Amino acid sequence: MAQTVTEDLAQKSGTHEPVPSVADAVSRARAAAASWRAVSPAGRARHLLGARQTLMRRMDEVVDTMVSETGKLRTEAVVNEILVACELITWYARHAPRLLSPSKVPPGILVHKRAERRYEPLGVVAVISPWNYPLVLSLGPVATALFAGNTVVLKPSEFTPRTGMLVGELFSGLGDHPDVVQVVTGDRRAGEALVRSGVDKVCFTGSVATGTAVMRAAAQTRTPVVLEMGGKDPMIVCADADLDRAAAAAVWGAFTNCGQTCIGTERVYVVDEVYDRFVEKVLSLTRRLRQAPDGDVGAMIHSGQVAVSEEHVADAVSKGATIAAGGERTEVGGRPAFEPTVLLDVDHDMLAMRDETFGPLLPIMRVAGPNQALHLANDSPFGLGASVFAKDPALVDRLVDGLEAGSVSVNDVMVGFAVPGLPFGGFKASGLGVTHGEEGLREFTKVKAVVRDVGGLRREPMWLPLPRRVGVWARRAMRLKYRDAVK
Repeated sequence: MAQTVTEDLAQKSGTHEPVPSVADAVSRARAAAASWRAVSPAGRARHLLGARQTLMRRMDEVVDTMVSETGKLRTEAVVNEILVACELITWYARHAPRLLSPSKVPPGILVHKRAERRYEPLGVVAVISPWNYPLVLSLGPVATALFAGNTVVLKPSEFTPRTGMLVGELFSGLGDHPDVVQVVTGDRRAGEALVRSGVDKVCFTGSVATGTAVMRAAAQTRTPVVLEMGGKDPMIVCADADLDRAAAAAVWGAFTNCGQTCIGTERVYVVDEVYDRFVEKVLSLTRRLRQAPDGDVGAMIHSGQVAVSEEHVADAVSKGATIAAGGERTEVGGRPAFEPTVLLDVDHDMLAMRDETFGPLLPIMRVAGPNQALHLANDSPFGLGASVFAKDPALVDRLVDGLEAGSVSVNDVMVGFAVPGLPFGGFKASGLGVTHGEEGLREFTKVKAVVRDVGGLRREPMWLPLPRRVGVWARRAMRLKYRDAVK
């Protein structure tokens, strides 16, 4: 079965079996790699669909665990995590066998050759996942790496270890391949040990500071990485936007998961002529929200994350911003929380418009028009996601093309992550590489070029010793082939 490491967690869960070290976990994953690699992509798909069914059977247990560790709402756990994870498995089960098949490549001038590219597993992949979406941001890359034929060592956040252990258990029954997923738990030190353990790739989701440290450590062993390191996602609301839809999207994008979403709506730019009406609609919706375990907005992971929201609000107010709704620390089900908060009269001198808040904070800025909105949206070190609300197709295309973000939602927010066939990743400081889609699957492979001789020649024209007139023949052939470039 999937193994776990951390003495105190083993004791808390009521088990007393010996737990392996990070090195032991990597060793076990390495030992299981050959047999798993030998399974065909179609066979892997059947096994992983079985894991999806196990998740369905254990859904209540998984939801209870996520809620107890994070304070998120049960509905958020089901829809934003389990549903998205199941859709990703379903998509890869349908498409991975084709995407991993050898593909022919035109051989160019070598017409007597047959060329193809092949995709092979890397070996052992390390997945280091965060606490805000502890299931989908663990299960997603784990499943993708498995589809590609790798074995995996998962290190979940120290704030959500039990959810990570459950992810490992979901993949512990893959036929005759019980050890393909190992789970190691612990704090930063466990993550550092895993990065330096000799794995073949690291897939990390978390902060810029930690992601940079992961990249630095991985560079010492030339270990490739995929990094998703957060965002400060802008929303642009144009004069012709459906304001009811835009306001509802902004409220959901800012406050779902109590604002602890890397692709959440963290700043809004509204053109002057519709600014007042948009703000009125946002405030009307925000004031109707119920913050409770069975309400619309849940708790936050810990008081330190609440303190970031407090700092950003205090900084904004000190620089002239107005709190139009919320603004106070609170509790939800005995856990720390922060009220859904709307800030007006904001600008880019404020932390709330520059730094990732990761809390239920919605700053709204008035702009003269779409051009200024686009300029300000790109005035950020981050580039994960963005959204545009407008009806004019030409304006939408111009803004989509101009936004420096890995994904853009049009008249919607955060939707790209839920489309399993699309790549998910960021520009600038938001990350390196992608997950999801065809590109995400191939992140966990190495590509091999294969060329076969099918011409049956006894020797190639350039093999030694060279024929006497081969240079003359080559020049004549080139002049004929590229005659359109010869004056």
